[in-house]
Amino acid sequence: MQPSCKSRRRWCMGRAVWISLLLLGALSAAPIETDVSPEPAAAPPPAPSKPPAFSTVVRGQGAHPPPVAAGDFHIQVGQLADVPRNSATDLLLLAPGVMLANHGGEGHAETVFIRGFDAGEGKDVEFRLNGVPLNEVSHAHGHGYADTYFIIPELVDTLHITEGPYDPAQGDFGVAGTVEYQLGLKRRGLMVSGSYGSFHSRRLALVWGPQETRESTFVGLLLRQGHGFGPNRAYANAGAMAQGELAVGDTSRLRFFGAGYAARFSSAGVIRETDWVARRLDCGPSEEEQFFCLYDPNQGGATQRYLGSVELMTRLKQGGRFIQQAFGVQRQMRIRENFTGFLNDHTPPVGESQRGDNTEQSYTGTTLGLRGRYTPGITWWEQPQPLELGYFVRSDTVHTRSRRLRDRGGAPYLTLFDNDVRVTNLGAYASAKLSPRPWLLLRGGARLDSFLFGVEDQNRPEEDRQGARIPSEAIEAYGFTLSPRLSVEARLTPRLSWLTSVGLGARSSDAAALSDAEFAPFARVTSAETGLGYTAGGETLTVEARGAVFATRVSQDFVFDEEAGRNQPVGASQRVGAFSMARLTLQERVDVQASVAWSRASLPAAGASPWKLFGGTVMPYIPGFLGRLDASVRGEAALWGERVGWNVALGHSTLGPKPLPLDRYSDPIFLFDAALRGRWKAVELGLTVENLLDARWREAEFNYVSNFRGAEAPASLLATRHFSAGAPRTLRGTLTLYLDFEEEHP
Repeated sequence: MQPSCKSRRRWCMGRAVWISLLLLGALSAAPIETDVSPEPAAAPPPAPSKPPAFSTVVRGQGAHPPPVAAGDFHIQVGQLADVPRNSATDLLLLAPGVMLANHGGEGHAETVFIRGFDAGEGKDVEFRLNGVPLNEVSHAHGHGYADTYFIIPELVDTLHITEGPYDPAQGDFGVAGTVEYQLGLKRRGLMVSGSYGSFHSRRLALVWGPQETRESTFVGLLLRQGHGFGPNRAYANAGAMAQGELAVGDTSRLRFFGAGYAARFSSAGVIRETDWVARRLDCGPSEEEQFFCLYDPNQGGATQRYLGSVELMTRLKQGGRFIQQAFGVQRQMRIRENFTGFLNDHTPPVGESQRGDNTEQSYTGTTLGLRGRYTPGITWWEQPQPLELGYFVRSDTVHTRSRRLRDRGGAPYLTLFDNDVRVTNLGAYASAKLSPRPWLLLRGGARLDSFLFGVEDQNRPEEDRQGARIPSEAIEAYGFTLSPRLSVEARLTPRLSWLTSVGLGARSSDAAALSDAEFAPFARVTSAETGLGYTAGGETLTVEARGAVFATRVSQDFVFDEEAGRNQPVGASQRVGAFSMARLTLQERVDVQASVAWSRASLPAAGASPWKLFGGTVMPYIPGFLGRLDASVRGEAALWGERVGWNVALGHSTLGPKPLPLDRYSDPIFLFDAALRGRWKAVELGLTVENLLDARWREAEFNYVSNFRGAEAPASLLATRHFSAGAPRTLRGTLTLYLDFEEEHP
């Protein structure tokens, strides 16, 4: 059971504060009257001078299609880009019920908690960049692994997050939802930004959008390097992105996009809580040095990625559109991690001791694909009734392998799996919007997906009961799934809507878990959601609020297994939860957003009714409560006769206690980040502080049996807590130059 409020007074006080903020946001969502007529005789006031503009990382595209669910967000980050963020992945925190963690180092994909799911590094969230899928099938570190660290934040234009499988366009891995990054550079000209901070962190960004071109044409470069906040946490990475758009006739445009990225990083892994408390680790004697210590210095990884796409967009008569896209991705990655020390080498050679549990996971893959959608302009009942038809073709050729490495020298001594994988995913969908009444909008459709797996297992025995054999074996599997989805939106008032959505989705199977001639190699997800959405806006003040409750059931789920170092199947799971968010924007001067979310994830008992949503064993590692606050205030001041723009921003995350195996719970986490910037003409200076209060927090926490005492020491059978230390207070100063900005410097 979760610890009582009496025993965790600080946690419960924090939860009460979040609930109060939520109620305050809901009460503030009142109609906004803007009809104020000036006196006819009065002269118009002089136009206010335009303050120096700050760099905005993410901006919305204006009009967006109606949401398919209460949890469907076209995020216009706008001024909230001022809040400190390390990467494009951190933008996910602007969606309610999302939290991130990373136990693998600067360059390892983030673990995503969303909608009551521990989505790992992508197993339950579909990631796309400009329409190109990022989830990697049968990745050695975890099926669906998706690394968005390579995306340059300054080039992200729009972030579309759909929580739940409610849009017919959502495909494989869209169990907890889909995240779509769209790139663009609205601010034309050249921006050069350099920063230096704690632990010798350095960052250099360059983005350029020629004045004569549209926002979809740009070039970006990003270099990052640092020593990390403790031993064995150094990193270095470099990435480049470029996109161009050409007109083809009067109605078509051709868009080219390419990206390249390379990184290398070290990781400290996890440490046992008992060793930290007793100060037995091989670092300095202080509590501080012990907290950020490590066992195995051979942990870390390296990765390379190349991505390209060509997209043809044609505008049809009567408002229709036809879009075709071809894409390709080449990916290579190697990760080394050690979660258990000297525990799993059960059969060392005679006379030798344990060789160690360091696990090397390597992945090399090539993805080729096509996608397209057709939207004819159709009008019924004197109102536009859009119909969309789409298709998706993806082919993956993958080599995925996991091996154990010796503690001394790092040579591999045992192969856990070694597979050559070929996967073909063919999908098609149809969706339609009908509005039989002005206050009623129906959106529904269905998606059909087929999966064909071909696996060459290169890790079979060289001998069986019938004698010698070739140590490889071929496996084939095939299946298809139909996923209907329906959403109903009722406009209760011009500003208040009630949205109800239901949908089925699917997650393809990991090749390592397939059997020959298996049919339907995928997991099914069933989800439903109902909630309210409120929007009110005027020329100066805009208020948006949403809230919903949801329930989800997955036929086959995964939970992290420390011995395998990756997620392993655990059977069916279910979730029930709720979220709420409110955002207030005042005249591009003040922007505040708060969100809270609660969920319960469990493993139902065998044969239990699917309607018993609150039954079963609680799933580990998934926090029940999440809260997030982002706020930014901008203004200007006169300094020595010159206009100087200023900005103050604050970000706060609350992460409730996470259930751990064996009926344990982690401590709650409270983090604060702050930023201060000033700009004069083309020069901007900034200071960001992450973990403002210098909290000692645990970014990842587990509870299991391990043996880090040494190869000769007997293993304890008592489970204990292990954790990966979170970053301490981190300061970073930034100098940014804006060149060739005609709209700001006429």
